[in-house]
Amino acid sequence: MAKPLLKSRTILEPFAQFNASSSSIRSLALFSASPSETLIYVGTVSGKLLLLSLHHPNSNSSSSHNQENNSNNENSDNDDKIKFVRHMSISDRAVESIHVFGEIEKVLVLSDGFIHFIDLELAKPVKKIGALTDVSAVARRLRCNGNEGFTKLTVGGGGDTSSSSSFLQRLGGGGGGGRLNGGNADDLPIDDNCVFAAAVGKKLILVGLVARSNDSYDYDSVAGSLVTMKEIQCVDIVKEVVWINDSIIVGSSSGYYLCSCVTNQCGLIFSLPAMSTPRLKVLKKEYKVLMLVDNVGIIIDSQGQPVGGSLVFHGSPDGIGEMGTSVISLHNGTMELYLKKSGKCVQKIVVITEGTGQGVITDDEGETGKVVVIATSSKVICYLKVPSEEQIKDFLRKKDFKEAVSLVEELHEDGEITKEMLSFVHAQVGFLLMFDLHFDQAVDHFLLSETMQPSEIFPFIMPDPNRWSLLVPRNRYWGLHPPPAPLETVIDNGLIAIQRAIFLKKAGLETAVDDDFIINPPNRDDLMDSAIKNLIRYLKASREKDLTSSVKEGVDTLLMYLYRALNLVDEMESLASSENWCIVDELESLLNESGHLRTLAFLCESKGMSSKALAIWRILARNYSSGFWKDQTRINETRGEESVNIVISGKETAATEASRILEELSDKDLILQHLGWIADINQVLSVRVLTSEKRSHQLPPNDVITAIDTKKTEILQRYLQWLIEEQDSDDPQFHTSYANLLTKSVLETYETESLPSESETGKQSIFQNPVRERLQFFLQSSDLYDPEEVLDLIQDSELWLEKAILYRKLGQETLVLQILAVKLEDSDAAEHYCAEIGRPDAYMQLLDIYLNPTEGKKPMFKAAVRLLHNHGESLDPLQVLERLSPNMPLQLASDTILRMLRARLHHHYQGKVVHNMSRAVGLDANLARLEERSRHVQINDESLCDSCHARLGTKLFAMYPDDTIVCYKCFRRQGESTSVTGRDFTNDPVFKPGWLVTD
Repeated sequence: MAKPLLKSRTILEPFAQFNASSSSIRSLALFSASPSETLIYVGTVSGKLLLLSLHHPNSNSSSSHNQENNSNNENSDNDDKIKFVRHMSISDRAVESIHVFGEIEKVLVLSDGFIHFIDLELAKPVKKIGALTDVSAVARRLRCNGNEGFTKLTVGGGGDTSSSSSFLQRLGGGGGGGRLNGGNADDLPIDDNCVFAAAVGKKLILVGLVARSNDSYDYDSVAGSLVTMKEIQCVDIVKEVVWINDSIIVGSSSGYYLCSCVTNQCGLIFSLPAMSTPRLKVLKKEYKVLMLVDNVGIIIDSQGQPVGGSLVFHGSPDGIGEMGTSVISLHNGTMELYLKKSGKCVQKIVVITEGTGQGVITDDEGETGKVVVIATSSKVICYLKVPSEEQIKDFLRKKDFKEAVSLVEELHEDGEITKEMLSFVHAQVGFLLMFDLHFDQAVDHFLLSETMQPSEIFPFIMPDPNRWSLLVPRNRYWGLHPPPAPLETVIDNGLIAIQRAIFLKKAGLETAVDDDFIINPPNRDDLMDSAIKNLIRYLKASREKDLTSSVKEGVDTLLMYLYRALNLVDEMESLASSENWCIVDELESLLNESGHLRTLAFLCESKGMSSKALAIWRILARNYSSGFWKDQTRINETRGEESVNIVISGKETAATEASRILEELSDKDLILQHLGWIADINQVLSVRVLTSEKRSHQLPPNDVITAIDTKKTEILQRYLQWLIEEQDSDDPQFHTSYANLLTKSVLETYETESLPSESETGKQSIFQNPVRERLQFFLQSSDLYDPEEVLDLIQDSELWLEKAILYRKLGQETLVLQILAVKLEDSDAAEHYCAEIGRPDAYMQLLDIYLNPTEGKKPMFKAAVRLLHNHGESLDPLQVLERLSPNMPLQLASDTILRMLRARLHHHYQGKVVHNMSRAVGLDANLARLEERSRHVQINDESLCDSCHARLGTKLFAMYPDDTIVCYKCFRRQGESTSVTGRDFTNDPVFKPGWLVTD
């Protein structure tokens, strides 16, 4: 029995053998009688044809393979696998080649230059075709377009003449050939499956096998009736020939040629060196042809064009076979398998030979694709293809994961396995790598698997039983790895295996443990860190998949577990604050115990548990310095002021996060409950909570005002300001309260002579503008507060401008002018206020205040002169002279009084001019009106109404200022102010030249 040697992949395994010691074997052929039986036809040098029956498993499943292997071990007798059926003598010469026509249940045998036909079972006599002599090679026509069916046709009129796809019709039907063995070629049925080419010297004869009757396809009755369809002349003597579709590839001593069975033309493909032997092999999987040139195999298509790379064999092959994606070379008793794409030799099997002579090889790639038969001079050895799964398992058992993946990808590209199987193997490799402690590579393969469920790795993270135990698929794959277990168990078992391997290595024994681990044993903590990081990588990628809600919950919750195990605070908070499927009940106690309260707060917030989240932020704000947020070591490393800043920053951060939650809530009780501690940390945040526009319903103002601490006046001020200015509240109570608060704040600032700056006090105001500026603006802009109540607060103060504003609201003009002119000495403001009053006596009153100030002040002559200079023309000179003080220097008043008198006289004369001009305009208008009314309009019989276009004749009519004429009826309907053109004279009067007096 032949045994494999130095194989890198087990594609073929020996299955059975048959000894034919009395005969020297020359040729072989296979035919699959059933999925579990293959007929082997053996041609001998003595001209005999032997029939063997090979029984083998009918499935490529691994179970059948394992059962067969078991049976091999138990019983090595070949009788149950390969049996001799019978033999038959063909001729006295060697059987050169055997071709099976399974469709017609015939075997074509080439021997002694003649073609012989015999039935598949070798039960009937041989039919010798005597018309063809000196035949050197035979090739059956192969079709690569399997979607077209084979149709039995007749040469001439008996067939389907309408179909242009018939091969025989394209050759010209029966008219182009002749009967070789008697009979008329017309009206004989020819089956496209029974067409072959016979090489005779330098000619190719295309032959079709026919039956004798149109009514019956009884091929046993034809006695080998053949029809010659065409002859093709070749360049040299034909030694090898193959036929695919319409192309016939011929091998001769001078080279390889491409012939067309349609055009009869032959062209050179490749020239061979002298003394070379041509050899052709049809690769039936892709319907390509392998041309052999010495030890190099060149694969070409049916058009003679090279495809892919060349195959370089270790020697010139004695025979060529095919098995799936591999080409088999038989050379000097050694069988080698080469991959078609890469040209790599993947398996080598030494065939033990007896005697001398070349070996013969054949395969059934065109049928079952799993049997290869090799014959030496007296022995037939049968090999079966190892199922793809078993090939993959073999690599996995040897821990050769790269080769296993390479094989799977190759099989997938060739269509031998499905995409699901590819994903299955990636997952299997990933689990094996997990238990071999190569976590990064394991996760790489997990990610390449499209069918693996994330729940399959849950047992690595959380021990059973747990919430998601029922979601874990009970899939042991091929049983090559133990069931998933927690990472601690996997790593501990792996370390034990490494220690055992180190001991065995010292003893000189080989182990399956990685050599790198034996040389440098890994650290348990490093392995745990690597395992967790890589599982995190897988779970993060799984979040992008379309998963069920239960699996999503498991993925996010366990991802949080892994983040916590590595103390990845930023990642934990990012996951918790984003949209997630974490289960709070599973994580609450874990995060509490580990002190990751910020993460728990974010998680509660994302799940709508605002009350719990706010309570956690309150705890963090109160106990931040105790280490509830960041690592205590980081805080202890700081000293002095820097440590204080960290605590303050932490409290402010907690208050900021809490305020962010409260800004969107409309729960009054919950907001007011947490408002106090937020205000203690940062008043700006508390104001932001109260004035947020994000909530659906605003808080009741009265409840908010009641809840605000009275000591935090700025918060109350800002809230009232927001109600008044941004919410347009017109409640007098709010306006009055706001004014009183501002007033009290201003009074407090004046209690001390020097007001310290904000940097000195350490207190930061929530307002950008000074409080007095805000008070003055509000007192001027609002009309809804109670001025008397505010005035009572500042009555004894020095806030004279505020008093002036309040007295102005109360209408006490004299007091306002006294404050502006005397207390504030603001002449511009006083004069502006007089202009607002709009009465001349206001200026006289201000002049009187300037000349007779109260509280013992001296007369303000300069201010009085300025007032007379600016507004003297609007004052009565006599009243001014009456009020002028005798003590006023004449040089100060003379110019002003003279200017007043001149302006008074100018206004008098100017009034007269305007009066006379107005009279002239009026007189001119009356004259123009008179002219218009006395204007004559001539109407005749042809005159038409501009509105209804009726003839006016003797009818009454009217004419508008724009010269349009209408009948009286239309005038009544149109009205006096609007003409038929649509012009409204009330809003758009008509002016004509000469009506008005112009300059």
